[in-house]
Amino acid sequence: MVNTQQTITIPPRPNLWNPKTIWGLAVVTALAGAAYQAGLGRPGADLINLGGWPQLQEFLVASLHPDLSAEFVALMGRAALVTLAYAVLGTALSVGLGLVGGLFSSAVWWQTLFPQASWGLGQAGWLAVRGVLAFPRAIHELIWGLVLVLVLGLNPLVGVLAIAIPFGAIVAKVFSEILDETPPEPLHALLNAGTPPLVAFIYGLLPQALPNLLSYTFYRFECSLRASAVLGIIGAGGLGYEIFLSLQSLRYEQLWTGFYALIVLNGAVDAWSALVRRRMGFTSRLDINRKPGSATARSPHQAPRQDGFLKLSWIGAVLAVPLSWWWLQLDLGVLWSARTQRLLGELLGSGWPSLPTWAEVANLARLSWLTVAMSMVAIALAGLGGILISLPAAQNFLLPGGLLRPLGQREGAPWVAYTLLGLSRLVLLISRAIPAPIWALVLLYMLFPGVLPGAMALALHNFGILGRLMAEVNENLDDRPVRALATLGASPSQVVAYGILPQNLGRFLAYILYRWEVCLRETVIVGLVGAGGLGRLLTEQISSFDFSGVGITLAVFVALTFAVDAISQQLRAVLRE
Repeated sequence: MVNTQQTITIPPRPNLWNPKTIWGLAVVTALAGAAYQAGLGRPGADLINLGGWPQLQEFLVASLHPDLSAEFVALMGRAALVTLAYAVLGTALSVGLGLVGGLFSSAVWWQTLFPQASWGLGQAGWLAVRGVLAFPRAIHELIWGLVLVLVLGLNPLVGVLAIAIPFGAIVAKVFSEILDETPPEPLHALLNAGTPPLVAFIYGLLPQALPNLLSYTFYRFECSLRASAVLGIIGAGGLGYEIFLSLQSLRYEQLWTGFYALIVLNGAVDAWSALVRRRMGFTSRLDINRKPGSATARSPHQAPRQDGFLKLSWIGAVLAVPLSWWWLQLDLGVLWSARTQRLLGELLGSGWPSLPTWAEVANLARLSWLTVAMSMVAIALAGLGGILISLPAAQNFLLPGGLLRPLGQREGAPWVAYTLLGLSRLVLLISRAIPAPIWALVLLYMLFPGVLPGAMALALHNFGILGRLMAEVNENLDDRPVRALATLGASPSQVVAYGILPQNLGRFLAYILYRWEVCLRETVIVGLVGAGGLGRLLTEQISSFDFSGVGITLAVFVALTFAVDAISQQLRAVLRE
């Protein structure tokens, strides 16, 4: 008799104590500590300033009747052109610097120059370049602006360089990651055929990486526009400067005119950028946490359309650089003038830090924790809000025929879905168009100074950015599993829980971690308006011309940024597994 009995092997139960679980517990613990530090859930925490409610009410009522006089509208129009000119020149210079820096900070470039036998020398060069680029990236553009004002004075060149220096380092970092994640087979084929490394890069690697490079360039232009508004706080001009003046003088009608102008300008740039990317076949502004060799930012089903709008856009982009230069009346001669050299020498001589005392070290450690806590609370609130609003803000969800309203299903009035889509996108636009320092000043009407108003201001600003990025992720997801669930009769909440979030949650978390790095840098700018942390200390040191103290504080902040950057990269690597 043949024994047909088979032995069934039961697979071992998965180990719940894995890197994702460990990191998850660490994140939850850190968030709880940060929330407690901000006063959330802490007994006796004095957070709400009831005395500021009448002023806040006056501020909100003024939104219904902004100052629309011809003279003031013309003033805001000129300020908007200044803001746009800063963004154009800052983006052009930062992308140029980023292309060079991205090439020399990419591992694939050094691996090409130095084969495996001599990779030790190449790795040393790679680490040196990345270390040099890490310093300007860690310091916020507003701090660069304050330093440049001390050397160059109130010169329009300050605004351009304050954007270009840190953004050039950021672009170099992202470009290097894009190059390293691009499939290298065509590059290796050209190198094996005897092609010089630079030529092999141009023809073997860049054509594949170009969609992601261009898509990120559009995203960086939008970031530059927001940065140019922030620089108005230090007197660089533009919409941010006019808004800050109106807020200081409590002219709320003029303040809301500036808000509306900033929202319209950001909305116009956002719409133009989205239309250009869509016609070129790019699916997202920012494509991060991709596995090496995965699809690029260009949709595989859509080829670039060389239509009249694209040609006009490219001509306009090329002409915008000299026109912006002319509008700002830039003069490069100020960079090597005798006055600039003298002031730079004095700044470097007085800014050399001395060893801090133990009391100063303890104070810096306390403020560092406040800064990290502020950034963690901010990014947690922004991330949660961004995930929730990304559902109605995605075009392919609630509209008729969308993932949550399939064709053939009983539908209500379609105008409700269009209204929700429009309102959610308008909320996101307003949230990200208004700079975080302005949000902080508004929140200080009803909250006492400290970690919480700074965290909420950063959360409001980053909520608009994350919500828009996450909505694009929702629009680009593989809809086959989702439609299969809907066909089987799953409810909209079940479709979201079992079809959408499992696909997109990893990308959502990667975007949150990416913005956490940015959010930490932005704690400085809300600290400058009294929201606490290292930024407030930096304000006091700059106002008292304590450049030695400024150097120590910046060194601590750079080290803090490196630590957060390393943690964020490790968490994103765990998410990719």
